[in-house]
Amino acid sequence: MAKDSDGLDFGNGNFAFGADITGLQTFAPFAIMSTWGWHNFSLPTTVGQTSPDDFTGLDWWTHGRLVNYDMPNPAENDISNWLIQNPQRLNLARTGFSFGSVDVAEADLQQKSQELDLWSGTINSSFVYNDTSVTVETIAEPASDAVAISVESKLFQDGMGIFFDFPYSDLNKFDAPFVGVWNATSNHSTKMTTINSHSAEIKHTLDENSYYVTITWENPGVISGPTDGTHRYHFYSSSSRVRMTVSFSLEPSKQSNDLKLADIKRSSESWWQSYWCKGAFIDLSAAAAVNSSAAELQRRTILSQYLVAVNEASANPPQESGLVNNGWYGKFHLEMSLWHLAHFARWNHFDLLERSIPSIYERLLPSSIVRAKEQGYSGARWGKMTDPTGRSAPGEINALLIWQQPHPMYFAELEYRAHSNHATLAKWDAILTASADFMTSFAWWNTSTAVYDLGPPMYPVSENTSPNATVNPTFELAYWRFGLDIAVRWKERQGQSAPKLWTRVLENLAPLPIVDDAYALYEGIPDMWTSNDTTNDHPAMTGIYGLLPPPSTGPPINLTIVQKTAEKVKELWALEDSQSRIYSTRDSNLMTLDIQRGGSRVPTPYMPDAASLLLATAMMAGGWDGAEGAHFPRDWPVKVDGFSPGM
Repeated sequence: MAKDSDGLDFGNGNFAFGADITGLQTFAPFAIMSTWGWHNFSLPTTVGQTSPDDFTGLDWWTHGRLVNYDMPNPAENDISNWLIQNPQRLNLARTGFSFGSVDVAEADLQQKSQELDLWSGTINSSFVYNDTSVTVETIAEPASDAVAISVESKLFQDGMGIFFDFPYSDLNKFDAPFVGVWNATSNHSTKMTTINSHSAEIKHTLDENSYYVTITWENPGVISGPTDGTHRYHFYSSSSRVRMTVSFSLEPSKQSNDLKLADIKRSSESWWQSYWCKGAFIDLSAAAAVNSSAAELQRRTILSQYLVAVNEASANPPQESGLVNNGWYGKFHLEMSLWHLAHFARWNHFDLLERSIPSIYERLLPSSIVRAKEQGYSGARWGKMTDPTGRSAPGEINALLIWQQPHPMYFAELEYRAHSNHATLAKWDAILTASADFMTSFAWWNTSTAVYDLGPPMYPVSENTSPNATVNPTFELAYWRFGLDIAVRWKERQGQSAPKLWTRVLENLAPLPIVDDAYALYEGIPDMWTSNDTTNDHPAMTGIYGLLPPPSTGPPINLTIVQKTAEKVKELWALEDSQSRIYSTRDSNLMTLDIQRGGSRVPTPYMPDAASLLLATAMMAGGWDGAEGAHFPRDWPVKVDGFSPGM
């Protein structure tokens, strides 16, 4: 049940609609967003900065040579900023109820009620205005960018209508809770074309970008507009029942939309019932009857499953605020793809994972090979803050972060454990080969210590250290070893020999750094456990025995030091300022982070909250190699189904 002004969203992973208490967007301009809905502002006109090709980045000394990185160049400020901010994801439209000439506020409504039906993906809303009831049903079509709206009320006969409004794009890094500029009407244009007596199409043009909205209604009605000086259109009907579909696309419709509300409703019910009945599941109902923590975990688990299906199951890796609003201009972060998406494999929803994995790596492989080559490395260097073009937005952290590099190995191994066949090996081989080639060429042979170092310059997971001082961070070293070990095994499974450099780097990586009998952020870090500058942000060291399995090659992990690390983090870390990512779930004595919110540095909602919770509960439900089975409190009667052991 939603509270006043709270938003509920529904959708299909590639398209989502945010609704206020009316089931539409009457009082709050929540977003309608899609995978394909992007916009570019006009390029700058500054001499020498009129094209992305004019951006040259910055050269940094890297182990005795100059390497060019995609960092903002003070001499190229305009094109640098343009590349950071463009493209940005669009709010496609806003739709809600209009009440004629009367200015109605949310407080004027009585008997407000709203319920999200998880079984059918439907939002049912109702309210009373002027002693007259309004009931609303809103549903998304599972296979397209369309929403069905059903409204029953005699208020239509008194002049109530449904409006459609269109915003311009804006330059905010975080757009929360609303996206778009609604008063810059002269910066963009809309034009309506009547298709027939039951259908109309609106073309929205923003600079060089256009898309189309097709509105089809079943009972008699008419659309007029736009209202003078706005981009707002109104639908009116003399019927007390309005049923319509609203479809969004990059191309104009060739005919009236054939989708009817009943069709969308049947499709939505079928898809969501299949979603809940397939895949894995955790039944905590018996435990919830005797333990409030179990009841809360059941609630969060089910709602998280809903949220990730609506906001994370995209053809591209999702942005960190999903399809609710915009963070980082709506771009997706490749280092976060593991947190957003790995749970789909663990919950046996490979159909949703395969929408973007490994296809995103296949699409970005050519540009990532170019990036590595231009920096003097082999293989493919995956970007960070990325858009569908494959371009990595300029930024110091964007250019120097490296922990996204072994992600393909993690995804590939998850798939191979579920589908151990030649097709899986062949599908991932080129991606893993290019990833490993970069990883081994990036590692630097330190003749003084006779080990391979990682960095500098680099940023670790925490993103809060000096890049020129950061060398051999704990998590990245462990992840490098994991990734190269998988790459070597991938070749062996195909009857091939791994390149000798792979095994040489794997066998000679620097040891994990230790400070005060606990794993440190990086080697040589000052004041590791006594400075507020180091005990904040992501405590990624805990992930070496949580997210990652024990190493298969090289020295074994020291569990005493792991335990001490967890204790120090729990005691000393500023967890209230950390974004939610669950790092360690392999042992009940270790630490689980579950902070169900965003923060000042990230958009709210922060979708990795839900995704990481599902990754952690999958470990609890399926166990891991050598400790298979459920790992819930012993006094909890729990049923689990469909989980295989984790790594």
